[in-house]
Amino acid sequence: MKSDIRKIILRKIKQYETIVIARHVGPDPDAICSQIALRDTILKQYPKKKVYAVGLGVSKFKKFGMLDRIDVTSLKKVLLITLDVPNLYRVDGIEGLNYQSVIKIDHHPFEEDFGGLEWIDEGASSTCQMIASLILKSNLPLLPSVASNLFCGIVSDSDRFLLYYTSVETFDIVSSLIKRSGINFAKLYEKLYERPLEEIRFHGYLSDNLEVTKNGFAYVRISDDTIQEFGVDASTASNMINDFNYIKDVYVWAFVTHDAKNDVYKVNIRSKGPIINEIASKYHGGGHKFASGVRTNEESAIESLLLDLDEASRIYKESIIKE
Repeated sequence: MKSDIRKIILRKIKQYETIVIARHVGPDPDAICSQIALRDTILKQYPKKKVYAVGLGVSKFKKFGMLDRIDVTSLKKVLLITLDVPNLYRVDGIEGLNYQSVIKIDHHPFEEDFGGLEWIDEGASSTCQMIASLILKSNLPLLPSVASNLFCGIVSDSDRFLLYYTSVETFDIVSSLIKRSGINFAKLYEKLYERPLEEIRFHGYLSDNLEVTKNGFAYVRISDDTIQEFGVDASTASNMINDFNYIKDVYVWAFVTHDAKNDVYKVNIRSKGPIINEIASKYHGGGHKFASGVRTNEESAIESLLLDLDEASRIYKESIIKE
């Protein structure tokens, strides 16, 4: 099935002269790296095509490549490719875009039919793994810069191959990327994980202010004033949440960030047992079973969400005790 869907995707890409590649709002390295890697690969294979990677940029991710500033409303006969996003309302940068066809490539559980071609692989570690598979199992070129981005996206979304959806296929694909491109993968870890001193100090703040309930639920609230005080941006906390994966007797943990400018609460959630994406979906969020998120304008929803997560942790803790 995977082989068939890849061929169909490549035929669809070949048919269109104008292609827009988009991903979810609040991008992480997997979203950005898969987006830029696919754009650059298509342009290398088809230099005359117009291919754009759209969406709001994040300054810290400029090291992976630049996004395109384009008025999407002026484009005609467009193929839209969405990456790393299961619901259409979270796709960034396509407002007013009149597209003819859409391809969804995603490793999250299915949430919404986009009305086009869909390749969903929940077993993949990342969308970058899927794009790497698309390239490696076809005649598409593999640029060193593309291989570097795909490697970074896979490493980031699998938390350095530590998360449960890391598979033998993940390692096979990474090995092929390195062999075919000759990238210095050890050097890429520095690119991914080097942090300014402000972020190291902010990490300490998160540790110091982590609240832990008797049920094994941990959370921290991060105000806009705190973000400003430490000189970091609103996405910094979400990029650190996996660092708290190995706290003894903590089963679920969440970071709540408030973007005062846009009056949006962003909640990043992780779990070592309880299923959390079903809880996130109650608040119009979603994600994986053990890695999910929520965005909301309602402060009351945050209180309710935290209570639900604490309850899920309680039920899980009691099930462990009974065993």
